[in-house]
Amino acid sequence: MTTDELDTLLTALYVAVDDRLPGTRWLGRPPRLTDSELITLAVAQVLLGFHCEARWLRFAHAHLHGLFPYLSQRPAYNKRLRAALPLVKRAIRALAADCDLWPDPVWIVDSTPVECARLRETVRRCDLAGWAGYGYCHSHSRFYWGLKLHLVCTPAGLPVTWTLADERQVLAALIDNEPHLAAARPGLLILADKGYIATDLDRFLAARGISLLRPSYRNRGTPYPAEPLLKTVRQLIESVNDTLKGRLNLEQHGGRTIEGVGVRVAQRILAMTCAIWHNRNTGAPITRSLIAYDH
Repeated sequence: MTTDELDTLLTALYVAVDDRLPGTRWLGRPPRLTDSELITLAVAQVLLGFHCEARWLRFAHAHLHGLFPYLSQRPAYNKRLRAALPLVKRAIRALAADCDLWPDPVWIVDSTPVECARLRETVRRCDLAGWAGYGYCHSHSRFYWGLKLHLVCTPAGLPVTWTLADERQVLAALIDNEPHLAAARPGLLILADKGYIATDLDRFLAARGISLLRPSYRNRGTPYPAEPLLKTVRQLIESVNDTLKGRLNLEQHGGRTIEGVGVRVAQRILAMTCAIWHNRNTGAPITRSLIAYDH
């Protein structure tokens, strides 16, 4: 059964989503499982560590039937969840914007691999062909086939914006897609790694008054200003990625289509955002702690 802390978080999430996000307009009879209940179930699934939807629905039917009397079967739940990707994205933004960490003028950006397949036959027949590709993860010294999650967050780990891509340089596209995010933070400072070294990116950010702090190559004569400061904050983004992969099973998403991978990654980002939002509102000592909600 769930703990009192998890019950409180899910109740707060349900109320927030139900009050702030408009529901889906249905042609004909609407489903008995509402959008608010679907989002709440998706977060509970991730926090409790169920990366298999069949096992999660068996658990929910056995233990959560009183809270969700109209639980659907696996095909219907999977179809509703994949179609709810825009709703999940709006929920992430609504919870993040409601957190006191949202106006932070410092961002951290990094990319982490999201493996989608290992078998050669799976790679050949998977619907992700054309989206995913082969890559090499220097942090873990391994090759992979999949996508990269480019995540922009505050130093505390609160997600600001994100995307899935098989490209190295997508920071400019993220900022250009939602220019109001950077415009609302005068003097914005972005901390990044060597993967974001590009002359075009420097010109793009300078034109918008954004400062980018990143390590320089060893053969560069003069290091970037304030480069020594990176040593004290570089592990922040790594700890955020570790939360997504080690605690929220990011690499066990099980998606085989671009919609499936997208919503399952968003599902985990929403769970982390929800935990940060709830911890800040309840005065928890550790902002990104999931210990109270994962059992």
